[in-house]
Amino acid sequence: MIQNASKALSWLETHPNCLKGICRGIERETLRIRPDGLLATTKHPGTFGSPLTHQWITTDFAEALLEFITPVHNDIDHLLAFLRDIHRYVSNELGEELMWPMSMPCKVHPDQEIQLAQYGSSYIGQMKTNYRQGLKNRYGSLIQIISGIHYNFSLPLSFWQEWAGIYNSYDGKETISEGYLQIIRNYYRFGWVIPYLFGASPAFCQSFMNGRESKLPFELSKHGMLSLPYATSLRLSDLGYINRSNSILEINFNNLSEYISSLKTAIKTPSKEFVAIGLKDKKGNWLQLNTNILQIEDELYIPIRPKRITLPGESQSDALQRGGIEYIEIRSLDINPFSPIGIESEQIRFLDMFLIWCAIVDSPAINNIELSYARRNWNLIITEGRKLKQTINVNYKKPPYLISEIGDILFHDLNRIAKTLDSLSEHSHYQNVCYNLKEFFKNPDLTYSARFLQKLKVQGLEGTGLSLASKYRTQLSQEKLEVINIQQFNNEAKRSITCQKKMEIEDKTQEKNTYNINDT
Repeated sequence: MIQNASKALSWLETHPNCLKGICRGIERETLRIRPDGLLATTKHPGTFGSPLTHQWITTDFAEALLEFITPVHNDIDHLLAFLRDIHRYVSNELGEELMWPMSMPCKVHPDQEIQLAQYGSSYIGQMKTNYRQGLKNRYGSLIQIISGIHYNFSLPLSFWQEWAGIYNSYDGKETISEGYLQIIRNYYRFGWVIPYLFGASPAFCQSFMNGRESKLPFELSKHGMLSLPYATSLRLSDLGYINRSNSILEINFNNLSEYISSLKTAIKTPSKEFVAIGLKDKKGNWLQLNTNILQIEDELYIPIRPKRITLPGESQSDALQRGGIEYIEIRSLDINPFSPIGIESEQIRFLDMFLIWCAIVDSPAINNIELSYARRNWNLIITEGRKLKQTINVNYKKPPYLISEIGDILFHDLNRIAKTLDSLSEHSHYQNVCYNLKEFFKNPDLTYSARFLQKLKVQGLEGTGLSLASKYRTQLSQEKLEVINIQQFNNEAKRSITCQKKMEIEDKTQEKNTYNINDT
């Protein structure tokens, strides 16, 4: 069922120091809403600075879709304090507007135009907006205002030195990359535990369908809410972030060169569906950046991605080719509605343990058949994961197992990792997380999705969202900043505006010089 990890766990217990220095970063998305619960129609607040160049506060698809980005840090408390400071600052700057506290969008009227995020007149700014225009035409605006948490994770060099016997990150880039790909393959096999435990989108507003059809047997409440009784994360379902082209299934995670090659192929291969949309309208406005399967690499919607910090003007695939995988991005976390900042330390510590487990448990190459079965497992958990005595095919060649059985085995291993991590401090934080979360497999009613669905059934999605948004705004706006002071926020806002203006001036100068050269 699950590979026996006893030997690897014993090794880890004798090398605890190799886990010192795990690095993490968080990206949190949230919609700005009006006091009546509808999507805000105002521009991105100018006091925040430029969303194009601000380090911490930007926008995602829409002008009303905020995104908060933390720097990378190896201390969980500092990381969460930084994220909370961003929320505290924004709460005080939004005026009467609120931050929507869940992944699935607020109520949106059918005739409401969702304003694409605007980034100014520089080439990169215009490209970012045109890319979003392509997303709108390909998938629809409503899907693109779904919010989530992206969790960036990297193991310290000391781990790879001890585990794989490498000397440094550059000389060992192929070995480290293979190590991260091993994590990714195991994440595809077992990562469904994330939406099972932490999925928090079992329902959504009826307006989200906007005439679309679904084969799923949704229940309609008196509040205009659609839900599934055992769903965990409808954000991750076929109604949410997906790439419709079957060619995406050819993305390969068995070695880095094949992954890069398959990604580049998707970016260069035309899609009949997207060719039909066209490139520009009759007025010459861009409808999409190109008509290929992916406009750019960011359009690949998968639950986990290999990443590397890029150099100026460098694509992600070229960065990976240059230096190998530097970290991984977990993209399957819903906004935690029970937290004012959308994520809690319990989730981070579980992810730490689970990703370490994925790194040390044997992870053979994964073929398209197994990948297809893995996706079926994810879909099963996403739509009916809390069903009593639910089973899942861990190995598609063998009979299914009860989810509770898999949970017992997994948490037996995770508890050993927890003890190893806790040995590096004077606390038992990781072991406490194991103690709490393993009960979720015995009793699905304890999961985030079950608890949140019960709350939604009482107040409705709109009522719950407004209640939580108001509560969190009051709470956050009254708290003192811990890590970033107000002057630093003001300085970053000014710096970002100056940086954007500089980019725009440089682009105009280059355009003028090009014109003069051609004119002569």
